[in-house]
Amino acid sequence: MAEDEKSSEPVKDKNDLHIMKELVDELYNYRDCYFETHSVDDAGRKQRDVAQEMERTLKELEEKEECFKHKAEFLLQKGRCLNVAPDFSAVAEECLSRAVKLEPGLVDGWNTLGEQYWKKGDLTGAKNCFTGAMQQSKNKVSLRNLSMVLRQLPAADSDAHSKQVLESVDMARQAVQLDVTDGTSWYILGNAYVSLFFTCGQNPQLSQQALSAYAQSEKVDRAASCYPELHFNRATLFQYEEMFVSALGGYSRAAALDPGWEEPPERERQLLEYLGKVTELLQNKGKVKARRLRTMLSNLNTSALGPCSSPQFRSPTGRVGSLEPRTLSSLTHGHNAGVAALGKVVFSLASEGRMAFTFGMVDSEETCIVVMVYNTADSWGVLIGDSVVIPEPQVKRHSITHKDKTFDFKSIRVDSPLLTIVNGKKQNIQSQIAASVSYKPQSE
Repeated sequence: MAEDEKSSEPVKDKNDLHIMKELVDELYNYRDCYFETHSVDDAGRKQRDVAQEMERTLKELEEKEECFKHKAEFLLQKGRCLNVAPDFSAVAEECLSRAVKLEPGLVDGWNTLGEQYWKKGDLTGAKNCFTGAMQQSKNKVSLRNLSMVLRQLPAADSDAHSKQVLESVDMARQAVQLDVTDGTSWYILGNAYVSLFFTCGQNPQLSQQALSAYAQSEKVDRAASCYPELHFNRATLFQYEEMFVSALGGYSRAAALDPGWEEPPERERQLLEYLGKVTELLQNKGKVKARRLRTMLSNLNTSALGPCSSPQFRSPTGRVGSLEPRTLSSLTHGHNAGVAALGKVVFSLASEGRMAFTFGMVDSEETCIVVMVYNTADSWGVLIGDSVVIPEPQVKRHSITHKDKTFDFKSIRVDSPLLTIVNGKKQNIQSQIAASVSYKPQSE
C-alpha cells in the first residue's frame, strides 16, 4: 500500500506542475489578449491589471514552492510569471538561470532568460540564450528574438550592420515558416523589413513587404491589431512614404492602446504641426514680399538648368537627353518624364522629428509648391533666393483630414539631394546621408 502511494507521487507532482504551467499560460493570454475582453478606453489600466494578475498567479505558485523549489519546471514557471512584467526582475533571472542549469534542454527557460537579459540591457547575454535555445531545438520564439537582437547589437561599421539586418530578416522569415498562423512572428518580420528598407537603399519592394507582413500579422491574429508598437512602426513607414492620413491614424491608435507611451502622441503632434506650417507657408509664399518676389523671379532663367540643358544629361530614370523646363501648373500627377521643374526658394522648414528637408519654391508664374528632399546630410540645405531645378519631378497631391484638421496641397518628392540642381550646380556626395528612422524595437 505504501509503495502504491509512493509511486503515485511523481504523477501528482507532474499534474501540479502542469497546472502551474496552465496558470502562467493564462496570465500571458490575459496580457496579450487584454483588448478582447476590455475596451480601448481601459488601456490606461492595462499595466496595473496585468501586474495584479501576475501577483495573484505568483501567490498561487509560491503556495507550492516548498515542494517544488528544486524542480526546473517550477523555477521556469515562476520565472515566466515574473517575466510578464515589462521590466527586468532579478528574481526571475535567478529562477531561470537555475532552471536551465538543472535542465539544459529547457527551451522555454533559455528563451525567457534571454528576455530577462534583454530587459537588463545585456544584448550579448540575450543573444547567447536564444542561440542556446536553438541548439536544443529550432523554434519560432528563439528565431524571432534573435531577429530583434541582431538589429540592436552594435556593429563595427555600416557593412557589418547591413549584414546583421539581412541575417535578422532571414531569422524572422524562418520563424514565420515554422508557424504561419503566429501574428507575432509576422509582426517581427514586418519590423525586420522596415529595418532592411532603411539600411539597404530604400527599395520600394521592401516597404511593400513590410506592410504586407504587418497586414498578415493582423489577419492571422486578432491580438496583433492591438499591439501599439505595430501601429507606431507602421505609421513611421507610412510617414516616410508620405501616406500622411495613415501615419496620423497609426500614431493615434498606438497612443490610444498605450496611453503611458509618450512617443506616439508626440509624433502625431509633430506631424500635424509640420503639415500646418507647410500649408500656411505655401498659401503666403513664405511671407516673401511681392516686390522682393518679383526681383527674385526676374533673374530666374534657363541658365539655372545647368547640366539638365546638356544633350548628355542622364536623368534619375536613366534617360539621356536635355530636359525641357516646365511651369509647376503644367506638371502632371506622378512622374514627369523628360521635363524639369524650375523655381526660386521662398521658404525652408526645419521641423521637429523631420524625415525630409522641406522647402517651398515659386516659378515664373508665381505658383508655389512644396518640395520634400529625403536622405539629406544635416549640413545640406537651400537658402531663400536660391534657384532650384528638379529633374523629372515626382508630383503628389495631398488631401488630409485628421480629427478636426484638414490640409490640402501639392508636393514634389525628391529621394536624395543628389537629384537636385542648386544655382546651376549638381550637389556633392557629402550632401546625402541614409535616413535614420526610429521605431520601437524593445517589445516587438
